Amino acid sequence: MLSINDILPNNEEEFYRTLMDTVAANIRVAMPGIIQAFDPVEQVVSVQPAIRERIRNPDLSYSWVKLPLLLDVPIVFPRAGGFSLTMPVQQGDECLIVFGDMCMDGWWSSGGVQNQPDKRRHDLSDGYAILGVWSQPRVISNYATDAAQLRTDDGQTYISLKPGEIDLVATTVKVNGTVIST
Repeated sequence: MLSINDILPNNEEEFYRTLMDTVAANIRVAMPGIIQAFDPVEQVVSVQPAIRERIRNPDLSYSWVKLPLLLDVPIVFPRAGGFSLTMPVQQGDECLIVFGDMCMDGWWSSGGVQNQPDKRRHDLSDGYAILGVWSQPRVISNYATDAAQLRTDDGQTYISLKPGEIDLVATTVKVNGTVIST
């Protein structure tokens, strides 16, 4: 059995360091995640945080724990001015989970400006999944350094935009559902 002296820091500096560590451990800002499921109707994902968290056990030892699966996380794609860029989200896609400063539930369900229904901050339940972030094993091959491209990851199909030039590379090209080139 641990005594109170075993649990409490033995000097003021250590006390404040422990206090700050405790506060910081409960603040979420951003972390990488891996998509487990996608709901295209609600446009939310289930995402597994991709970094384990170090926790202090009751016996004062430390362990690495997997954070829980985050459910109904809104996805983030470029969208503004009546235009949207959509992509097929797949299990295994990587993302960046950004945690809201306040509870987002009221805004998420109703839009507009809303009161905060629950006083929580930087909580695991207030994440947004920004897709397009990836780890080094998944870097894009043949990355175009002289053009903007909308492309498949394997680079076999793309639209490339350079000053004064547009390239369309595909095995089949359709316009309004009609094949114009194969």
